[in-house]
Amino acid sequence: MEQEEQFSSLSNLGEFGLIERLTRDFPIKQSSTIKGIGDDAAILEFLSGRTVVSTDMLVEGVHFDLSYIPPQHLGYKAVAVNLSDIYAMNARPTQITVNIAVSNRFGIEYLDKIYEGIRHACEIFEVDLIGGDTTSSYSGLILSITAIGEVDENKVIERSGAKENDLLVVSGDLGGAYMGLQVLEREKTVFKSNPDAQPDLSEYSYPIERQLKPEARKDIPELLEKLGVQPTSMIDISDGLSSEALHLCKASDLGVRIYEEKIPVDPVILKLCEEFKISSTTIALNGGEDYELLFTIPLEDHDKIKGNPHLTVIGHMCEKAAGTSLVARDGAEVPLQAQGWNALQQDQD
Repeated sequence: MEQEEQFSSLSNLGEFGLIERLTRDFPIKQSSTIKGIGDDAAILEFLSGRTVVSTDMLVEGVHFDLSYIPPQHLGYKAVAVNLSDIYAMNARPTQITVNIAVSNRFGIEYLDKIYEGIRHACEIFEVDLIGGDTTSSYSGLILSITAIGEVDENKVIERSGAKENDLLVVSGDLGGAYMGLQVLEREKTVFKSNPDAQPDLSEYSYPIERQLKPEARKDIPELLEKLGVQPTSMIDISDGLSSEALHLCKASDLGVRIYEEKIPVDPVILKLCEEFKISSTTIALNGGEDYELLFTIPLEDHDKIKGNPHLTVIGHMCEKAAGTSLVARDGAEVPLQAQGWNALQQDQD
């Protein structure tokens, strides 16, 4: 489903002209941004705490399919998934840089739309675009974003801080992004066989939005601070619940028990799993791309989060010798396995 409208050639602008065009109308919002785009390097000044830096890359054909992701959503998603890593450190994102490699099958207007999504994300998450690079690509579109943030030294949360008997908590609900991908792939197959078909995706708006326009959970660190809760460890769920839980276990040298009946899955997703004949537990554990936050808190903080609609206790940490397992609804214990996304695996499902 390639775009059919005509585009202006990138060669008409040149690299510097293209950068100037794409990065216009990005106002500076952060006091720590002394100099943004327009020089050999940006100038930042952090005086209030520690600086955190994270980078991520999205590659056409590997991380996204342009036949069904609008360019505005791609730009927004590229920023959001990077900022999610900053929030997972309990930090506040402040700046981003954007690197883009593009082939000559894209026109200037298409890149304008990608940067429209980037601009919207900058406004929502209150970050400054301070630089980046553009180059040509022979294999499609590549977006690489570096996110910078700041955090008080005493509030940094790493993966390695969990303690035995800490509660394992997750924000939001899981599995939506994966099921959104299943819907889009199904409709793409239908379109290939019948290009005149016009799918009605209105009943699938929630999972599709979870896939195409995920939201970094900037609200969760703010909520936890208001509740007086300091997580002992934290990670964002990009590769699936099981994979991220095992990361926390490895970094903290502990085991974990996750209870199947406690894993939050939206009713819309449960219904969709029935439609596709897929286990909702499987997609919650291994689906990935939900970008919710998974964290541990001391047992004594349970009452502070109890009943909060944004947070769900799904298990607890235990001694390393006890292992890592999912406690099924019938009480059986199943070893946790990291079966989510593996960027270096050649054949992904």
